[in-house]
Amino acid sequence: MTAGLYLIRHCRAAGQEPEAPLTAAGHDQALRLRDRLSDLPIARIVSSPFLRARDSAAPLAEWLSLTVRIDDRLAERVLAAEPAEDWQDRLRRSFADPALAWPGGESGAAATRRGLVALADAAAGAEGPVAVVSHGNLLALLLHSFDNRDGFAAWAALSNPDVFHIDPAGTVRRCWKDDE
Repeated sequence: MTAGLYLIRHCRAAGQEPEAPLTAAGHDQALRLRDRLSDLPIARIVSSPFLRARDSAAPLAEWLSLTVRIDDRLAERVLAAEPAEDWQDRLRRSFADPALAWPGGESGAAATRRGLVALADAAAGAEGPVAVVSHGNLLALLLHSFDNRDGFAAWAALSNPDVFHIDPAGTVRRCWKDDE
């Protein structure tokens, strides 16, 4: 990776489905995100196809006169085909066992592989840092792949939005506090 990456979790949304919109607070957060990142030399913005991620990226893209590139590989990981009351326990277990895939779901290992390829493609040829907007579960898996942090704990500690900078050497630094 020759350019740094800013991994961004989307702003607050009204639901988990792909077309769930941002809440009013989420729209305000997207403007704060724009204001916090607008002075950075971001050369490219790549987003999950989910509406909440695209709408989180839109104000920054407009400010920087960039087009948001959509990459389906940045979509949120599907934990299982059917909702389950014990989803947090299942999520914890899936972080502990990267090969575990619930029926109709994607293993953590598979999601990490697709996410890392998406990040490499996003950074390829960029002439500056790249902002990547995605989702909590996938971002926690990707952060784990860079610095071996506990994936479930990383997921549980995320805010909406959240921002992590990964420098060209692969060092991760959180650069967002939701109370600022």
